Amino acid sequence: MQLTSLIKILAVSASLAAMPIVASAEAAYPARAIKIIVPAPPGGAIDTIARVVGDKLAVSMGQPVIVDNRPGASNNLGTDVLAKSAPDGYTIGIVGGSHNINKFLFRNLGWDPEKSFEPIVYSHEVPLVFAIYPQLPARTLPELVAWMKAHPDEAKVATSGRGSAQEMAAEMFRMASGAPMLLVPYKGSSAAHPDLLAGRTALFIDTISAIQPQVKAGNVRAVAVSTRKRTSSLPDVPTADEQGLKGYDANTNGGFLAPAGTPKAVIAKLNAEINAALKLPDVRAKLEAAGIEIQGGTPQEYAALIRSDLAKWGRVVKEAGIQAE
Repeated sequence: MQLTSLIKILAVSASLAAMPIVASAEAAYPARAIKIIVPAPPGGAIDTIARVVGDKLAVSMGQPVIVDNRPGASNNLGTDVLAKSAPDGYTIGIVGGSHNINKFLFRNLGWDPEKSFEPIVYSHEVPLVFAIYPQLPARTLPELVAWMKAHPDEAKVATSGRGSAQEMAAEMFRMASGAPMLLVPYKGSSAAHPDLLAGRTALFIDTISAIQPQVKAGNVRAVAVSTRKRTSSLPDVPTADEQGLKGYDANTNGGFLAPAGTPKAVIAKLNAEINAALKLPDVRAKLEAAGIEIQGGTPQEYAALIRSDLAKWGRVVKEAGIQAE
C-alpha cells in the first residue's frame, strides 16, 4: 500500500473515531455553571429577567446559573465583556434597548450588535408610557400635541440621559407629531420623576416598570403607551398609534445573546430551555407584575428584530442630528 493511501485511511479513521466524542460533548452540555452577563445594575428589567429565568434554567439544565452584573458606559461595558467571552455556551448575556441604539452613538464600541453575537431568544419588551404633569389640560395624545404647539416654551420633556430609550422615544415623537419640545436629560428615571410631579417638566416617556406606580397613585397622567399593542399593565391607556401617530412604536426590548461562534446545538438548547422558562406561570406572573411583556421565539426571529431595530434607531439618530461620541 502506498504511503499516501495509508495516510488517507488513517485520517478518515481518526475523524470517525472523534465523531462520538464530539457528539457526546454536545450532548453533555451543560457540564458546569452558566454565567449570564447583565450589562446593567441590579433591579432593572433585564436584571429581573436574568434572575427569574436563571433560577429556572438552573433546575431544568441541572447546573448553577450565575448572574454577573457588569454596569457602566451606557451598558457597553458588560456587552463588551460578553462579546469577548469564549463561545462555548457557558457565558451568555441579556441586553435591553440600548443594544440596538449604541452603535449610532459611540464610534469605538469594540463590538457590533449583529456580528459579535449569536441571538438566542427575544425575551421581553418593556412598553414606554407618555406620562404628563396632571395639571396640564390634556387627556389624550392629540390634546397634548396641541398644548405643546400652543406653549412651546413650556414643552419640556424629561429623558433618562443621552442615547436612552426615553430620549429616542421623545425624538421619534417629535418627528411624528411636529410638536416643539425642549429635552431635559436626567441621570435615570427616578431622578426625572420629582420635576415631572412638580410640573417643572411637562412630559416624560418612561418605561412602564418605572412610571407605573406614579400613574396608579394619580401623581402623573398616562395619555398613551408607545407600543403597537396596549399593555396588560395599563389596558385602558390607548397606544400612540391608535391616537393618530400611525406606525409609532418605541420601546425598550431585548433578549438573550451568546458570543459569535457559539455552536448551533448549544444555541438551540438554550433557546428551548429559555422559551420553556418564559412560559411558566410563576415566571409570567413575576415579570408581568414588573411591567415586562414576555416574548419568545426562535433565534432567527430575534435576529430579524435586531436588524429591524437597527434600521429604525439609525434613522432616528440621523434625522434628529444626534452626534456619535
